[in-house]
Amino acid sequence: MKSSLRQPPAFLSESTPILTTLLAAGLVTVFVFADNAAFAQEPPPPAATAAVATEAKPAATDTKPTVTFGAFVDGYYAWDFDRPATFDRAYTTQPARHAEFNVNLAFAEAKLDGPDVRGRFAVQFGTSVQANYAGEPHIGHVSGSSVSQYIQEASIGYKISPTLWVDGGIFFAHTGLEGWISRDNLAYTRSLIAEFSPYYEAGVKLTWTPSSAVTAQLLVLNGWQNISNYNTPPATGIRVDYVASPLLTLSYDNFFGDVAADGVPAQYRLYHDLIAQITLSSRWQLAGTFSLGTQSRSTPDGKTATWYGFSVFAKYKVGPRVSLVARLERYADPDQVIVMTGLPDAFRTNGASLGVDVTPVPRLLWRTELRGFRSDAAVWPLHRSGDFGKDDLFAVTSLALTF
Repeated sequence: MKSSLRQPPAFLSESTPILTTLLAAGLVTVFVFADNAAFAQEPPPPAATAAVATEAKPAATDTKPTVTFGAFVDGYYAWDFDRPATFDRAYTTQPARHAEFNVNLAFAEAKLDGPDVRGRFAVQFGTSVQANYAGEPHIGHVSGSSVSQYIQEASIGYKISPTLWVDGGIFFAHTGLEGWISRDNLAYTRSLIAEFSPYYEAGVKLTWTPSSAVTAQLLVLNGWQNISNYNTPPATGIRVDYVASPLLTLSYDNFFGDVAADGVPAQYRLYHDLIAQITLSSRWQLAGTFSLGTQSRSTPDGKTATWYGFSVFAKYKVGPRVSLVARLERYADPDQVIVMTGLPDAFRTNGASLGVDVTPVPRLLWRTELRGFRSDAAVWPLHRSGDFGKDDLFAVTSLALTF
């Protein structure tokens, strides 16, 4: 989530040829790959060999940590039909720019994995990084986003017991279904509930795995997506993931903390996510998230404010290398606690998207998406300064490579 929102601007008909080109490319790809790749079957396993007469010796336990290196680049081109004059898009951060080729996210990482210790260090760059870290608190001479925006993760973990780990540092947020790296999400762009909740956190977390079906986390954090702090009391959060069956995973997470600066009355924020992920078959995948937040002393008359949102996904695997993904969503923040429009009208918005994902070769992912929004009030800036509309529409195509 970005704390300071940029304003885009609404539909202009002369932009239609660009949209047509993007959609045509995606649809042609679907049929070409579906026809040529078909639905390849997994090759049958090799026939079993004769049993060895002598009993095999137990393998020695490897206690030496391993270090691996990797990288990822996600480049994109987006066209916003509101044609924002500054080329910055409003409210969402991915894609952040209009009518230009740019890098959404690029990072390089080093990971250490061992029986009793683990860690990850990753540095990053891109327009999504600039957009999401713009609200990082800047109090004092050694805080703010000037350095912290380039740190994707810097975490160290130690295994306390066979089922309990403790990790500390800067790490990905524990909230929600959708994460920071586009390749790992069902759709290329993030839902509104993901954009307006944390992507990253700084603090300490305990991870308990009592069984293969249950994972629970307890976190103590600097705050709501901030590395540099601006108040004294820490925030807390929990997450529980339950694999009910091979077809169903259920999750719950929350966040609780004071988001007001020291010296002013506390504003306690309590946030919840309920998540369900369903695998209907080898081709169909469904997912849904419902989010609810409250914050004390945050309405115009000093009472508790409430906001909510939801998103639902359906992904269909057309063939081994092609998938289609659709999304419906809503986000409503009537008291402008999270989304500040700068207008008397609050952000109450419905959205939908349709995307095509293609994997031409392993490690390469091409994603094209058309996404639109319809708000209850005119909160989307139009091309001419001072004009606002109820609608926004954009198309984006991305090529991502995992090293």
